[in-house]
Amino acid sequence: MNKVVWITGASSGIGRATALEFAKKGYCLIITALEEDILEEVKAKALSLGAPDVFVLPFDLSNTEELANLAETAWTHFGRIDIMYNNAGISQRGTTVETEMKVINKVMNINYFAPVIIVKQILPKMIQQGGGQLAVTTSIAGKFGFPLRCAYSSSKHALYGFFETIAAENYKDNIHVTIVCPGRVRTNISLYALEKDGKQHGKMDKGQAFGISPEKAGKQIAKAIIKKKREVLIGSKELVMVYIKRFFPGLCAKIARSISSM
Repeated sequence: MNKVVWITGASSGIGRATALEFAKKGYCLIITALEEDILEEVKAKALSLGAPDVFVLPFDLSNTEELANLAETAWTHFGRIDIMYNNAGISQRGTTVETEMKVINKVMNINYFAPVIIVKQILPKMIQQGGGQLAVTTSIAGKFGFPLRCAYSSSKHALYGFFETIAAENYKDNIHVTIVCPGRVRTNISLYALEKDGKQHGKMDKGQAFGISPEKAGKQIAKAIIKKKREVLIGSKELVMVYIKRFFPGLCAKIARSISSM
């Protein structure tokens, strides 16, 4: 029986690239994002690369009240999900003082509460089927505070706490957790980032533009998930900050104050 992987944020960037890597390895796919037409294009590409079947499941993850129904639909289609990869997310650009609460709420809903609600629906079913794997995209901004990212960084910190708890609680149930921690990857995330008043940032940040390609990231992510790694760091030289934070937290705080976040 072919394994089934559900990936959110699968229409572009890391999600699309990872979905296509799983397609090459013969996985059945469930792909979710806002844009149904783009998901159909991803489906066609995935099928051409070897995916036995692809279920397109478009959805706006900010609609948290309907997420339980979405998860039920995803599970029912194939009758199982072996890997649930919570990848979808939105970024933010604005100081803590200036960022409006509606922006913080939206970022937290999409980045944190959406994965929580989905997992709460999927996890009991995975336990009942004898095991499964949960993966989630966090960020190096979930390792330390980052200028102009009060909501984004908070949401990514929260994901660590939630998924590490599941890993500890449900290891005995054959539930594995992989935390994907990207640095700078050349995606459109900065284009769709929310500014202090909720307007789209609308431009590619310099750091993002010089990040690694989504294709390179996707290969590393798929490999890490299949190997059931606990955590995988994705990126380039910026990842050194993770180790500076671990061993020299005072130095990390000093560097963070001067990081160019645009």
